[in-house]
Amino acid sequence: MSGFARRLAYRPVGMLAGAAAGALASLAFKQVWKIVSGDDDAPDATDEARGWGEILAAAAVQGAIFALVRVAVDRGTATGVRHVTGRWPD
Repeated sequence: MSGFARRLAYRPVGMLAGAAAGALASLAFKQVWKIVSGDDDAPDATDEARGWGEILAAAAVQGAIFALVRVAVDRGTATGVRHVTGRWPD
C-alpha cells in the first residue's frame, strides 16, 4: 500500500478517534470540575457572577484534560494501527 493510500485509510480512523477523545475529555472535565470546585457546571467566560480566577482556572484545567486525552487517544490509535497493519501511520 502506498504512503498516500495508508494516510487516506488512516484518516477516518483518526477522525473517529478524535471525536471519541473529545467526548471522553468533556466527561472527564465535568467530573474533575465537580470534584475540584463543588459546582456542577464550569463557569463560562461571560458569567458575570464568577471571578477571573475561577474562569481562568476552569479554562486551564479543561485545556490540560483535553490535551492529555487527545494525545493519549492519538498515540493509542497509532499503536493499534501499527499492531493491525505492521506499519506506523504517517
